[in-house]
Amino acid sequence: MSELDPRKRIILKAVIVEYVAEGEPVGSELIATKYDLGVRGATVRNELAEMSEMGLLEQPHTSAGRIPSDSGYRYFVDHMVNPGAPEEGEQSRIDQTTQKAEILRDLLQDTTKLLSRMTHQLSAAKLSTVSKQVIRNAVVTALGERSALLVVVLGNGDVANRPLEIPKEVTLADFGELNDWLTRVVVNQTLGEVNKLKSSSIGRPGAIEELAANTIAGLKAINKDRSSGQLFVEGEEYVLAAPEVQRDAMNLSNVLQSIEDDTLLAQAIDNQSSEPLYITIGKENLTPGLHSLSILRHSFTIGDEHAGTIALVGPTRTEYEKNIALLKFTSKAISDSIEKLLR
Repeated sequence: MSELDPRKRIILKAVIVEYVAEGEPVGSELIATKYDLGVRGATVRNELAEMSEMGLLEQPHTSAGRIPSDSGYRYFVDHMVNPGAPEEGEQSRIDQTTQKAEILRDLLQDTTKLLSRMTHQLSAAKLSTVSKQVIRNAVVTALGERSALLVVVLGNGDVANRPLEIPKEVTLADFGELNDWLTRVVVNQTLGEVNKLKSSSIGRPGAIEELAANTIAGLKAINKDRSSGQLFVEGEEYVLAAPEVQRDAMNLSNVLQSIEDDTLLAQAIDNQSSEPLYITIGKENLTPGLHSLSILRHSFTIGDEHAGTIALVGPTRTEYEKNIALLKFTSKAISDSIEKLLR
C-alpha cells in the first residue's frame, strides 16, 4: 500500500486511538472537533470514505462512523507506531518479577501472569524446542537402593529431571564414573544429538553400562516430552470477556477452542520471523478461531541464541504502542534473568 499523506495519517491514527479507547465507531465530527486538522467535518468525511475504499477503515452500518480494519491496524503498526519505554512503575514491576525467580519455570509463569494483569490480555511464553538446546550440565544421583534421579540443565535455563532404575550391582563408585562420563560425552551436546549416543561408549560392560543405557533413555524421554517446547499461559478470561468476542456466539466458541488447545496456541505464538518482534492481526493469523484477535510476540534470547517467545493475545482493538513497549522491555528482562540463572 502506498504511503498516506499527512492528513490521512492523522485521521487514521485518530480513528484507531478513539476506537481503542471507547469501542465505538468514530465519526467525522468528533475528529474534526477534537483534532487540529484545520478542516471541516465534511472534508474529514471525504477522507474517511477514501480510506474505507482503500480498505483501511470499515463502516459497521450506513449511519455509523468508522472503525479500523485489519489493514488499517497493519498500516498503523508498520508505519506509525513508535513505542518508547514502559512507564517507570511498569518497568519496576517487571524487573522485580523477573529478578526474583530462581528457576526458569517460575520466571515464565510469574512473568506471564504479571503481563496478563497489566494488559488485560492473554499472555503466553513458549520455550524453544529442547532438541536444539545444549546440555549445560547432567548428573545422576542415587535416591535409594534401586532408584536414582537424572537432572539436566539446558542451555535455555530450563531444568529437567527423570527418575531412573538402578541395576542391583551398581556401586557409589559407579555413579562417580557415570557422572564423569556424562561430563565428557553429554555436556555441551544438544538433546537431539543424545539420540546417537551408545551406552557402550562408557567403556566398561556390566551394571554400569546398563545404568548408562537407562540414563540415555532418560535423556531421550526428556527430549520427547518437551519436543514442542514448553508453554506457559495466563489470562484466557480476559480474551473471552472482550466485547468483540462476546457479541458473537460463534466467534466466542471458536476463540475458546483455539486458546484452550495448547498445540494450536503454541503454534500461533511461535515467532516465525527473523526479527525479534512479530505481529499478526486478524485474518493474518492462520487459525480461523483467532481471526478476531491480534498476537504480538517478541523473542527472548541467551546471548545470540533464540531461547523462546513472550506474547500477548487479545482483540485487534488493542493498545499496540503500549503493548509493544511492554513486550520489548519484558523480553530483555527475561533474557537477562535467564543468563543470571545460568551463571
